Amino acid sequence: MTAGPGLDTMVWQDKKRYLWLLGLIAPTALLVVLPMVWAMNQAGWQAASTVLFWIGPILVYVVLPLLDLRYGPDGQNAPDEVMERLENDKYYRYCTYVYIPFQYLSVVVGAYLFTASDLSWLGYEGSLNWPAKIGLALSVGALGGIGINTAHEMGHKKDSLERWLSKITLAQTWYGHFYIEHNRGHHVRVATPEDPASARFGETFWEFFPRSVIGSLRSAWRLEAQRLRRLDKSPWHLSNDVLNAWLMSVVFWGVMLAIFGPALIPFVIIQAVYGFSLLESVNYLEHYGLLRQQLPNGRYERCTPEHSWNSDHIVTNLFLYHLQRHSDHHANPTRRYQTLRSMAEAPNLPSGYASLIGLTYIPPLWRRLMDHRVLEHYDGDITRVNLQPRLREKMLARYGAVA
Repeated sequence: MTAGPGLDTMVWQDKKRYLWLLGLIAPTALLVVLPMVWAMNQAGWQAASTVLFWIGPILVYVVLPLLDLRYGPDGQNAPDEVMERLENDKYYRYCTYVYIPFQYLSVVVGAYLFTASDLSWLGYEGSLNWPAKIGLALSVGALGGIGINTAHEMGHKKDSLERWLSKITLAQTWYGHFYIEHNRGHHVRVATPEDPASARFGETFWEFFPRSVIGSLRSAWRLEAQRLRRLDKSPWHLSNDVLNAWLMSVVFWGVMLAIFGPALIPFVIIQAVYGFSLLESVNYLEHYGLLRQQLPNGRYERCTPEHSWNSDHIVTNLFLYHLQRHSDHHANPTRRYQTLRSMAEAPNLPSGYASLIGLTYIPPLWRRLMDHRVLEHYDGDITRVNLQPRLREKMLARYGAVA
C-alpha cells in the first residue's frame, strides 16, 4: 500500500539528526587528545605522545578516508513533504553555531602550547619540540579549514547573525574575503574559465592554488568596491565587508600576539596557510574540468547539477555539513545543509572529499583518477571541457578535436 503525503511526513525521520554533532570532532580534537598525551607521558612514552599533536592531519588524511570506505554513500534524501519543517528546525543551525566557541578555544590552547616554555604539567621537560609544534599548528589549521566550510554554510543565509558568525569563523585563517567572493563571485561564474575557484582540465593543484587564492582575493575586493561606489562610498569605508572581515583577523591575532609574543608568528602563518589550503583543495576537486557552455549571446548556460562533482559518502558529509551534495547547493545556495539532496544527474566522485584531498597534491595520480571521468561525462568531447589554456592545443590534438 502506498502511503500518502501526510503519512510520509509523520513517518520520515532524519537518521543523521544527532550524527551532525560529529562535526564537533574537528574543533575539539586537540582538547580531547591532551589527556591522552598526559597519560602517555606518564607511562614514559614522550616521543610517541608528540604524534597526537598531528591529530588534524591524521583525521583528514587517514581516519575520514577509512571511515568513508567503511560506511560508503548515504542514500537518504528528505521527501518533499518534510522539506519546510526540516529547513525551519533550528536544531540544525545550532549544530553549526556551537562549532565556533570550540574552534577558538582550541586556537587559544594551541597558541599556549606552541609558545609555552614549561609544559611539565603535561609531562614534558621544557617546551614542545619542533615536530610537535608543526603538528600542533597543522591541527589547528585543520580545524580552521573545516571552519571555513562552517562559515560557508552560515554565510549563504539571509540572517544577519549567521552572516556575522560566518566572518568570525573565517577570521582564524585570514580568509574573510571568502564571504564575499564565494557568494557573489564563485556562484555566478562557477564552471567557467573566468572563475578562479573552478579548476581546469589538466591544471595541477599547485597551479590552481595560487590562481584561486590570488584571483579570489582580487575578485572579492573588486565586487565590494563596485558595491560601495554604487552607494557613493569609498572602497576603504568600514562597511566594506572585505575590510571589516580582515579587521577581525587583525584584532584577534593582534591580541593573541600581545599575549603570547612573537614566538607565536610561525604558528599564525602555518595554521592559516594550511587551513585555507584545505579549502582550496576542496575547491579544486568540486568542479575540476567541468564547463558551462557559452551561448550565442556571450553569456553562459544556467548552472545545473552537471556542473559540480558530487559525493554522497556519509562520513565526510557529516563533517562538512553536506558540502559534498554540491550540485544541489549550487542550484539552491540558501538551502540549509540538512535539506540538501544527492542528485542522480550529477557526476559523482569515486569517494568522499577526505579520500581525495591527498590525491590532489599528486598530479599524476589525480589525473589518472579523474581525467577519464571528465571525458566520460562529456561523451569524449574534449571541446566541452574547461581546459587549462597552456594545454589546450595539445589536448585538442590528442583527442582529435579542432580548435
